[in-house]
Amino acid sequence: MENPLLLFPQLNISASKDKSYYKVVKPAIKEEPHKASKPGAKQKRNRLSLLLQKSEFHEGDHLGKPGNLTKAASVSPEEAVKWGESFDKLLSEKAGLDAFTKFLKTEFSEENIEFWIACEDYKKTKTAHELLPKAKTIYETFIRKDAPKEVNLDFQTKEVTSQSIEQPIITTFDAAQNTVYRLMEQDSYPRFLRSDPYLSLVKGRNPSRPALRRRSRSFTVNDFQGVRPDFTVW
Repeated sequence: MENPLLLFPQLNISASKDKSYYKVVKPAIKEEPHKASKPGAKQKRNRLSLLLQKSEFHEGDHLGKPGNLTKAASVSPEEAVKWGESFDKLLSEKAGLDAFTKFLKTEFSEENIEFWIACEDYKKTKTAHELLPKAKTIYETFIRKDAPKEVNLDFQTKEVTSQSIEQPIITTFDAAQNTVYRLMEQDSYPRFLRSDPYLSLVKGRNPSRPALRRRSRSFTVNDFQGVRPDFTVW
């Protein structure tokens, strides 16, 4: 009997071709996903790096900034000591105002100083037609009931201020601003002077980061009933 391979030589040729085809093609098929995976892995690494950077940025923004009242290199101990002479002295200096603002953020009461700053800006308005939009913005932000940054005002002061919003004048917010000023002076300012970051500045050390942020008890307007507003400060 003759050899089947001799009768059907094409079988041998076809098999060898198929075998060599798979030897050549199969690795090529495996190589494609391998090559495609390289940029994918690189993209993943880049995304991970960006996420880590964002995480570090937000952590520093949330915890580092409030604790570091100001860069120690930019404020001398002598300058920091002067902030303790009076509340007005603290607010009259840019570095002092910035340090106090960051301190209030650690107590979640920064709306008080933001309102005070807004009132200071309002009193610098040069033209009458600018008063109305500015007055309404301040009222909607800080004074109306359930305002996003509502400050603590007694009923009478709030009513007087509200009634003058439609036709505001340069002194529209004087009573409210003075009330908030006194609240900060009697309540937040003494705590600021006792805070570790401020004492570190006075001693010439880098302010340390606070362990936790807490909202401390703030005096209410009722705590100062009978105290006559002193508008001479303005």
